[in-house]
Amino acid sequence: MTHGTLELGLNSFGEVATDADHVLSGAETVRLLVEEARLAESVGIDVFSVGEHYRDGHVDTAPAVLLAAMAVATERIRLGTSVTVLSTNDPVRLYQQFATVDAISNGRAQLVLGRASATESFKLFGYDLADYDRLFEEKLDLFMRLQRQERVTWSGTVRAPLDEQKLSPQMRSGGIPTWIGIGGNPESVVRAAHYNLPLMIAIIGGRPQRFAGHVELYHRALEQFGHPTQSVGQHSVGLIADTDEEAVETWWKYWQPVMSEAAAERGFRQPTRESYEEDVNQGALFVGSPETVAQKIARVAQVLHLDRFDLKYDIMHLPRDARARSIELFGREVAPRVQELLAKERAAF
Repeated sequence: MTHGTLELGLNSFGEVATDADHVLSGAETVRLLVEEARLAESVGIDVFSVGEHYRDGHVDTAPAVLLAAMAVATERIRLGTSVTVLSTNDPVRLYQQFATVDAISNGRAQLVLGRASATESFKLFGYDLADYDRLFEEKLDLFMRLQRQERVTWSGTVRAPLDEQKLSPQMRSGGIPTWIGIGGNPESVVRAAHYNLPLMIAIIGGRPQRFAGHVELYHRALEQFGHPTQSVGQHSVGLIADTDEEAVETWWKYWQPVMSEAAAERGFRQPTRESYEEDVNQGALFVGSPETVAQKIARVAQVLHLDRFDLKYDIMHLPRDARARSIELFGREVAPRVQELLAKERAAF
């Protein structure tokens, strides 16, 4: 790790919740997310982030609006995205939206930018998947110029050119914290280093340790580009409950249908109870009691030299009380235990 303390965050993809077997409406889930951001702040979480998806059952289609509401409802917690699909956003509009969120929140806004693993936004907003790489590369270049320069002159193939353009409201000097989110592509790792941006690795399957090579590549690339050391974070999914058994059974009930549908859509291997338990025990699912999850986060943070760990705590139709309990336990029990374990590890050296 590059810093002494591991930042701990929560992520939501805006998946609708249930309450006493009643499926919440989209509007009810939007309001629930604002409540959950407030709860996360009250239990000491560092960052609360929302995704960007355009499919049935997800209400995170307007992240900046959600984060603005959360900014008004909170005072200290940092507010970000997980991730913003830059390829199908306009960089100028994105800048204006997040400059506004940063102003409302008094400097608490941040972003994780990604190319998109779910691609519904391409068709929805009239983009061609054949332009996947070019869209992201050009828009990232423009967005970072907008953050780092007061007036921007730019031309490319994905939008109208700019000539000495100054935007309003302006972000704070240097822009807001902006991470690059990756799913395992080495080119994306090098791109993050090239732009001197922190790296957020989405690890949702398999053993997290397999990404150690990506972290090494990132630090080598930063050095070769002449940039200082940057932060590395991990995004994974899971649930915390009072006991391991409760967490494992609850998450399986809601995780299995979601993953079965995803496997059918994308041609993955269908999940089994055996593969699920392997991912809980050794893989990328952070499911269990506070002690179990804290131990696992601490181990992975040491191996991957993490500065931040984000847990995606929601999944389709997970009851709101299970979501709330997971948030509470993450802040009140997991977070301090992780810091204690990491402090002991540092003291040993």
